[in-house]
Amino acid sequence: MADRILGMGDVISLVERAQQQYDEEEARRLQKKIMKNKFDFDDFMNQIQQIKKMGNIKDLASMIPGVGKAIRDVDIDDDAFKGIEAIINSMTPKERSNPDLLMSGRTAQSRKQRIARGSGQKLEDVSRLMKQFDQTRKMMKMVSGANMKNMMAMANRMKGGKPF
Repeated sequence: MADRILGMGDVISLVERAQQQYDEEEARRLQKKIMKNKFDFDDFMNQIQQIKKMGNIKDLASMIPGVGKAIRDVDIDDDAFKGIEAIINSMTPKERSNPDLLMSGRTAQSRKQRIARGSGQKLEDVSRLMKQFDQTRKMMKMVSGANMKNMMAMANRMKGGKPF
């Protein structure tokens, strides 16, 4: 409790919330997709849904050590994911499962324009999401190997009641 008062965060509560949303089979499926560089917008949307189930962003961020004080006066919109969800929902199923259709090529720009119109977002917002998604996908692939196995092993230990 003293750590929370001093702004040290509440990592244990954050981990407990994450464990409630954790699905081991889904995590394995996602790991395989990441390692094969097949992570797509459907997977991304699932991750957003899991984060939203954990609570509002400001409360979650305040549980991270050092972040609580930094964001005390910052107003974080509870609907922070709405624009991203609108963009993804404006994609065709084929585009959601094959993000490379939106990254480059002759039709990518017209696809992005259609998605922007359908989502009520600006073309720049759609392009920014595509760029961030591509960077995230590359980073996830780099980190996924041994680190993902270590994180899953740690999560399994924690699920069994052993914190570390």
